[in-house]
Amino acid sequence: MSGGLLVAGTTSDAGKSVVTAGICRWLVRRGVKVAPFKGQNMSLNSFVTRDGAEIGRAQAMQAQAARVEPSALMNPVLLKPGSDRSSQVVLMGKPVGELSARGYFGGPGGSSPGEMQHGALRQTLFEPVVACLEELRATYDAVVCEGAGSPAEINLRRTDIVNMGIARAARFPVLVVGDIDRGGVFAQFFGTTALLAPEDQELVAGYLVNKFRGDVTLLEPGLDMLRGLTGRRTYGVLPFAHGLGIDEEDGLRVSLRGAVRESVVAPPVGEDVLRVAVCAVPLMSNFTDVDALAAEPGVVVRFVDRPEELADADLVVVPGTRGTVRALDWLRARGLADALVRRAADGRPVLGICGGFQLLGEHIDDEVESRAGAVAGLGLLPVRVRFAREKTLARPVGEALGEPVEGYEIHHGVAEVLGGESFLAGCRVGAVWGTHWHGALESDGFRRAFLRVVAAAAGRRFVPAPDTSFGALREEQLDRLGDLIEEHADTDALLRLIEHGPPTGLPFVAPGAP
Repeated sequence: MSGGLLVAGTTSDAGKSVVTAGICRWLVRRGVKVAPFKGQNMSLNSFVTRDGAEIGRAQAMQAQAARVEPSALMNPVLLKPGSDRSSQVVLMGKPVGELSARGYFGGPGGSSPGEMQHGALRQTLFEPVVACLEELRATYDAVVCEGAGSPAEINLRRTDIVNMGIARAARFPVLVVGDIDRGGVFAQFFGTTALLAPEDQELVAGYLVNKFRGDVTLLEPGLDMLRGLTGRRTYGVLPFAHGLGIDEEDGLRVSLRGAVRESVVAPPVGEDVLRVAVCAVPLMSNFTDVDALAAEPGVVVRFVDRPEELADADLVVVPGTRGTVRALDWLRARGLADALVRRAADGRPVLGICGGFQLLGEHIDDEVESRAGAVAGLGLLPVRVRFAREKTLARPVGEALGEPVEGYEIHHGVAEVLGGESFLAGCRVGAVWGTHWHGALESDGFRRAFLRVVAAAAGRRFVPAPDTSFGALREEQLDRLGDLIEEHADTDALLRLIEHGPPTGLPFVAPGAP
């Protein structure tokens, strides 16, 4: 086999990431050497490869689904939002600067000559993005590409490097995924196709319905009518499946108030549950850190934005953020900062991770991220933080609470620890813990030891399950994604697409791109 496929979506969050992962897992179980690829990703959830490159965490998850080592080739351009209008641009795993949306996407009406000059950046990235894809194609039997947003973003098509631009460059067939749980999926499929240029439409092979609830026979007349209207078939109808929202790309779109992370359906081992509250700070990054907590039977994890919601929490997590000073201001404005200070004084557990660790310290000097200069932290840990222009990207290993721990670091803030008990290159004072390490809670022995300490401090008769393996649970989730593809998609037809490309003679759907 030699070929590939682009998984596009009618909207953001249509299910492209998990469908791509599912196709990768299905293919590798068939003996196909497969790699994931996303030319450009916008996400605050990122990961560090073994050679020190930063890529989207979704692509790292897809690489795990494909049973290959993650690489910067799989996500050559990563955009990390710092505000509604600007992002840090990460190229081949390394940050190359901050850029406004207009500066990145380009277009008429720039406010300055320099901005218009930067407007060509997205177009200049197209060549290295295609080069990465070609390198993967030379190494693997198949490459499954994930698109971004919708391929019918007519305002961005001219400089597209992730949807139809990639499909046309590689001559890959396109499978359009739609989330039927939101409603309107037929209009989305038709409209997406009808807004593409003829050269793009000839690559759109068909559709995949995601998150269907009910009797599929009731859907079939609509699928037949859609085929009559577009000349394109539907390659599968995936049922709604709980607990598969793994490694979501964008923390900005998470429903933060009242959201509860899905966990395994298992009763607590001890007599009590353990309640974890995660402060939903602005520009929250790598909120996937708490997934390992939610995987423990008897641990309930929720996102909060009010001080009253910390009252019954046994552990409060202050997660990573792309805006440490902004998050600190937000905590103070909402009264959460005072609540955290009271918790610390009462000996009730608080864990700060990365940006959350930084704002728990005494002092922040930031001329890089917020350019706010000298700022007082919450003073809960004896730490002073200075923001450096060079980003720390690392895969540290160590030990804490007598257990081995692995993690990864992604931060500009450099922490000077002035006291306390050493904890994962950060520190601990009483019931307050802080570290730059993401992913540490995925180390099973350490997570259980940490939860035992938290339960004791909280006075809870909670007992961690002795055999919960986060890695095994993740593998089970990836296998479930592969099962969904194998059981509910026309896999023979998908194989033909991947190997031979889009069907010939696909009709044009009017009106096409304006």
